[in-house]
Amino acid sequence: QVQLVESGGGLVQAGGSLRLSCAASGRIFRVNTMGWYRQAPGKQRESVASITSYGLTNYENSMKGRFTISRDNAKNTVYLQMNGLKPEDTAVYYCNANLISTSPIGSRSYVDIWGQGTLVTVSS
Repeated sequence: QVQLVESGGGLVQAGGSLRLSCAASGRIFRVNTMGWYRQAPGKQRESVASITSYGLTNYENSMKGRFTISRDNAKNTVYLQMNGLKPEDTAVYYCNANLISTSPIGSRSYVDIWGQGTLVTVSS
């Protein structure tokens, strides 16, 4: 089994910064694209940013210039550095990973998994 564990959420004042982390663990052969999504109260989940295993990044337009996604392939970990936070950034942030898992007998499977979410609250 594989899982994603997120950390780094919390309460911050407008204009402040936070860094989220998400580590994949378990029987993993390779982690492909990793990304961050968020869901604000009463709204649908939306994409924030993603990064491939080669380091190619993609951002939602409203996050460009304020958020930076990065990853450490050796640790199967993705990060989201959030600067210049605004009250409208308040949401539960979810990590997502597309990866290949292995079984005890050596078979491999494509898996798309989500973290449990971490709450980011930005006060005005």
